Amino acid sequence: MQGTVDGFSYGLVTPLVAYFMACLGGALGLRCTTRSMVVAQSWRPGWLALGSAAIGSGIWTMHFVAMMGFTVRGTPIHYDRTMTFASLAVAIVMVGVGIFIVGYRGARGTALFTGGTITGLGVASMHYLGMASMSLDGKLEYNTLTVGISVAIAMAAATAALWAAGQVRGFLWSVGASLVMGLAVSGMHYTGMAALSVHLHGTSEPATGDSPASLLAPMLIGPLAFLLLAGVVVMFDPLMVMGKPTVVPVEPKPGIPAHTHVRHSARRLRFRPRRTVEHRGSLTPQNR
Repeated sequence: MQGTVDGFSYGLVTPLVAYFMACLGGALGLRCTTRSMVVAQSWRPGWLALGSAAIGSGIWTMHFVAMMGFTVRGTPIHYDRTMTFASLAVAIVMVGVGIFIVGYRGARGTALFTGGTITGLGVASMHYLGMASMSLDGKLEYNTLTVGISVAIAMAAATAALWAAGQVRGFLWSVGASLVMGLAVSGMHYTGMAALSVHLHGTSEPATGDSPASLLAPMLIGPLAFLLLAGVVVMFDPLMVMGKPTVVPVEPKPGIPAHTHVRHSARRLRFRPRRTVEHRGSLTPQNR
C-alpha cells in the first residue's frame, strides 16, 4: 500500500529553521576556512578542523530539523540513535577531508574539484544515512534519477562554498556566500526527499527505535551549543586576544639570509674636489 508522505506537517516552520541552521553552519565554516589561510601554519589545522565541525554540524542539524516535519500517514516514525549520530560523524569527517585539501592546496583547479566532490559526497552520505536510520512499518524506495540530481546539487554547493572560502575575504561577502550555501543544502535535502516513496506493509508490528521527540533535545542542544561556541571563537580570534599579529610570519629558511632594511639618509653626499698639493721648493738652509 502506498503511504502518504508529508514533509511540511508544521508548515514553513521546519524549513525556515532548517535553512537558518544550514546558513549558520556554513557561515562559521567559511569564516574558519578563510582565517586558516591568513594565519600562521601552526594555527591552520585548528581553524580547518573547527570549520569542518561547524559545517558538518550545521548540515546535520538542518537535516533533522527538517525531518521533524516529515510524517507518513498510517505509521509512526522512529529513529535508530546509533545510526543517527553516525551520520553526524560521516558529515564532519568527509567535509573535513575536503576542507583540508582546499586549505592546504588552495581553492582552485584540481584541489577545488577534489575537495568539492568529497565534501558534496559527504553531505549526500549524511542525508541518506540519516534517512536509513528511520524505522517504520513500510519500505523506503527512491527514484534513481532524482537521487542523482540531489547528489549533483550537493557537490555543486560544496564546490561553490569552498571556492568562496578561498576567494571571499569581506564579512558581507561571506554572509552572502553562506546564504547561497544554505539555500543549496536545503535544496539538496528536499530534492532527496522528493525522490522518496513509502510502501506500507500494513502489519501491526511496532517500529523500534527512538521517537523524534526524544531525539529533539540532544539534536538541538548539542550541535547548537557547539555552533554558538564556534561563533564566539570566530568573533574573538585567539590570536587577537593574545595580542599576536594575524599575518603569516616569514619562516626562516637555511641558507637564505634575512632581509635587512637599510636606512638611507635624505641628505645627499657632496663630493668635494680633491685639492692638489703644490710642491714648493725646500726651505732648507742649503737652498737659501
